[in-house]
Amino acid sequence: MAAGPENVPPFIAAQLSHLLSHFRLTVKVEQMWSSDKYNSGPLDRFTLLIPYCLDFIKWDIIFDVESPYAAPDVIFGPEDEHFHPFHMHPASPDPSFSNCLSDWNYKDPSRLLTLIQFLRDQYVLYQRKRVGEVDDDRLKFEISTILSREGIEMHMSSGAEKSEEVKFAVPLLDMNINKMVSCCSWRYSQKIYLQVVYPVGRKYMTAPSAPRLKLVSSPELKAVFSIDDVKLPSWVDGMCLAEYLPNLEEYLGKQVLEAVSLIEVRRHFIEALANPFGRPVEADPVFCRKATFLAASGVFTFLVHFLIPTQFPKQQPTIMLQSSQHFNSQMAPIKSRPISDYPWSPRWEPLQMAERICEFLADEALNFKRQCSEGQVQ
Repeated sequence: MAAGPENVPPFIAAQLSHLLSHFRLTVKVEQMWSSDKYNSGPLDRFTLLIPYCLDFIKWDIIFDVESPYAAPDVIFGPEDEHFHPFHMHPASPDPSFSNCLSDWNYKDPSRLLTLIQFLRDQYVLYQRKRVGEVDDDRLKFEISTILSREGIEMHMSSGAEKSEEVKFAVPLLDMNINKMVSCCSWRYSQKIYLQVVYPVGRKYMTAPSAPRLKLVSSPELKAVFSIDDVKLPSWVDGMCLAEYLPNLEEYLGKQVLEAVSLIEVRRHFIEALANPFGRPVEADPVFCRKATFLAASGVFTFLVHFLIPTQFPKQQPTIMLQSSQHFNSQMAPIKSRPISDYPWSPRWEPLQMAERICEFLADEALNFKRQCSEGQVQ
C-alpha cells in the first residue's frame, strides 16, 4: 500500500486488512487515492490487483468516507464493459453472496472479502462464457475435452493491435506439495500451472499448429523446485490438450518428487560441512539452500557462506567469503567474489565434498586476507 494507514478511514482499513490477510489468493493494492481532487483528504478508494488466469485483473473499489453505511462501487476494466456479475445465469448458489451489497454492513470487516470473492467467481463464469462463444472449431473441441478438470481458468483477449487469442490456466498435479515439505511456512498452497495460448481461427485445420505452452508456478516453490529446469514434452502434430496433459503430469510429478527428496541430500551436505568447519552460524533448516560457517586462518577470521542450488549435487554450491575484520568505505563487511571454481564431483560422498572444499579454502583464505588488507575487494 502506497499510503500510510493514518490516512485511511478505520472502517475501510479494517475491510482492506481482512481482505489482504484472508483472501485465498495474493491480492495486492496498486494505489490509493482520495475523492478530493488534490488528494489531501481521507483515502477512501483504491485499485486492487486480483490474480486471475496467471495474470492480474484491475478493479477500482470506491468507498465514500461521508457515507460509511453505503456499499462500495466497483469499477471493472475497460475491456470488461459487458461484465454484469449480478445479472448472470446461473446465479451464485449461495444467496448470501448475491445479497452482499444490498445488506452491506460496514462494521463487518469480512464484507469486502465476500464481495471480491463473489465478483471473481462470477468473472470466471463470464470469461468461460465468452470463450465458449468463440467461433473456432478447434477451441470448442479443446474446451469440451478439458472442461471437467477442476480449477481451469480461461481468458479471451483481443485488441486493435493484436489478434484474438484464448489463454487457459490449467492446474497440474493432484498432490499437496505443502505437506511434502516438512516444517515449511508457506501461507498459500503451492501450485504448478500450464499456460496454454491458442490463436483464434475460423476454420478447423486437419493438423493445427501447437499452442504456446509455458509452465508457471507459485513464486515460493522456487525454493524447492524451479520450473525453469523443466523441459516440456514435445507437442505432436494433431494432438489435443487432453492427450498432452497426462504425459506432462506424469513427467512433472517425478520431477517434483525428486526435487523434494534432494532437500535431505542438501541437509546431509550441510551436516558434513560441520565436520571440518564446526557448527554452522546460520543454516536454512527447511529447504537447506543456505549455510554459513565461521572459519579462521591464523588470526584472520571470516565467514564462509554456502548457497546450495536445488539441483545439488548435480550443480555445485556457490561459496562466498566475508571478512569479520575488514570493511569498505560504506562500512559494510568486505566479501569475496562468488566462488565456484573449486574441486567438485557430484559422485563424491558429502564428507569428501566438505573435506575438498576445506582444503581449497585453506589457500583461498590467504588470498582473500591479502585482498582485504590491500583494499582490493569491493
